[in-house]
Amino acid sequence: MKFVHIADAHFDIPFTTLNNTLQAGEERRLDQRRAFKKAIQYIKENQIPYLWIAGDFYEQEFIRESTIQYLDGLFREIPNTKIYIAPGNHDPYIKNSYYEKYQWSSNVTILKPGIQYYQEPEFDLYGFGFGAFHCNNARN
Repeated sequence: MKFVHIADAHFDIPFTTLNNTLQAGEERRLDQRRAFKKAIQYIKENQIPYLWIAGDFYEQEFIRESTIQYLDGLFREIPNTKIYIAPGNHDPYIKNSYYEKYQWSSNVTILKPGIQYYQEPEFDLYGFGFGAFHCNNARN
């Protein structure tokens, strides 16, 4: 089985320290986009059937709709790859989050709060997405 797994991308995090010392925060955000685009290109070139994104894909407080559109546009470039996103404590599945209100590509599955089960030919996936900015227990 082939898959790509990423976590903690934190898209649109402000990089405050970099901005204060080097004025490099925006360049770092562009670096994130370039790196993620390379990952998508790798998936495309190698026909990877699954992409798992575990937590903190973006920063809820700072995420821009243009960034969501950019990321989803990359997902649309790999329509034969099933994408599972488990929201984390920095990007929880909450009312009016982009996980809840955005129309993601049809190959994207967003895990919601509460344990969920997905069966694929090569594996069974159990998981849940954060439903808040903190987790009191495994069912949050």
